[in-house]
Amino acid sequence: MRDTLRFLLGDERVEIASCDPTLTVLDWLRLDRRMTGSKEGCAEGDCGACTVVVGRLDRGLLRYEAINACIRFLPTLDGCHLLTVEHLKGDDGALHPVQQAMVDCHGSQCGFCTPGFVMSLFALWLNEDSPSVSRIEDALAGNLCRCTGYEPIIAAAQRMYRLGAADRFDRDAVAKRLSELSDAATLSLSGPSGRFLAPATVEGLAEFVITEPQATLVAGATDVGLWVTKGMRRLDPVIYLGRIEALRQIEDRDDDLQIGAMATQTDVRSALAALSPEINELMRRFGGEQVRNAGTIGGNIANGSPIGDLPPVLIALGATLVLRCGGENRIIPLETFFLDYRKQDRRPGEFVEAVIVPKLPADALFHVSKISKRFDEDISAVCGAFLLRIGEDGRVAEARLAYGGMAGIPKRAAVAETALIGRNWDEAAVTAAIAALPKDFTPLSDMRASAQYRLTVAGNLLRRFLIETTQPEVETRVAGLLAEVGHG
Repeated sequence: MRDTLRFLLGDERVEIASCDPTLTVLDWLRLDRRMTGSKEGCAEGDCGACTVVVGRLDRGLLRYEAINACIRFLPTLDGCHLLTVEHLKGDDGALHPVQQAMVDCHGSQCGFCTPGFVMSLFALWLNEDSPSVSRIEDALAGNLCRCTGYEPIIAAAQRMYRLGAADRFDRDAVAKRLSELSDAATLSLSGPSGRFLAPATVEGLAEFVITEPQATLVAGATDVGLWVTKGMRRLDPVIYLGRIEALRQIEDRDDDLQIGAMATQTDVRSALAALSPEINELMRRFGGEQVRNAGTIGGNIANGSPIGDLPPVLIALGATLVLRCGGENRIIPLETFFLDYRKQDRRPGEFVEAVIVPKLPADALFHVSKISKRFDEDISAVCGAFLLRIGEDGRVAEARLAYGGMAGIPKRAAVAETALIGRNWDEAAVTAAIAALPKDFTPLSDMRASAQYRLTVAGNLLRRFLIETTQPEVETRVAGLLAEVGHG
């Protein structure tokens, strides 16, 4: 057991013996360290003004990622390297190429959002060479600006690579220092507001979940962070899963993928993109880059949100869930895990250990669509994921139609599926399935959409699936038009 939080802040080694479990990185930087470059805009991971870059060892290799400091709890940085906008300039005061490019291209006006943009660009600069404009836009989707219209910032992103590769950060030296901080001891911190527990093994986690039944399990904190910053909730104790390397693993097992609960959405996107380009496109719109770098597949499932983007896809694919209690595992179909709004089939002492995702059969027809008010960084009004298999007689032999946003849980449209089975895959079959949807769902009206809109859209997505799979030339034309107006 270790009772001291240890991480690197720039070149400085920081050790903290007492810390509240939900103290955010942003509050610590601004209030404790008086490092005020990082700003608080939304306090919910939407605007990106608080963006910092965190380096961590991933299977022995140093990996840097942009994250939202406003909803990241400070103790989760144990064994990491934290960089803020204050760390970029050289010892002689010279600007980093990212900062210089922002100056040259007039990428800042009022300046409030600028540090967050700089750090998102810095993460891109660290990890990629000569990214396309589309990739730059993706990297900046989690940063909002009221002044510049983004074009000067995109221009700065292109220019920063032409200003040289000068960097004062020695990755090998940082990796060595982080390896010295790594250990297999459980981190146990206490502060005035409670305790923070971070085991380094699955066995240690399993024991804590049983002995601390009142604890809140935290993965990426992209949802739980808002409980604190917006809901003002006190969480005590917090059990953090992020130090358990085994839970980050993604294993290709020929017929399926086994994905550890702590695999980030960034890594999950890479793995699932190999199954379908449509999943890749869906996950490109999963929050912003900062959210994808922190949020996890296990957290996205375990929080039970009816509008989470990934569960409908996993349900359509026939995914199963590995639940662990003590030394025993229970494997269930993912679709049965969701019982009611925010209620799951998770027994006392159980936690999500992994997700098993079957690969698409060669003869499967597959589609996924997300409908939201904004294209980028928005929550679904309706998300639909569909898998069909057509028999040798040309009739539908299997149908899995999964929706999010249509009920209190992500759910299959069982009646609509029955309406398709045994029929030719054509307009008449889809019309029958659409007519059955009101028997499957009684959606709510809320700020994102009315109930009638949701039902109409849910049916239209099925019709779009038919068009895609029977009239591909139409879908190609539509995709081309959307690309021309910037919505592809």
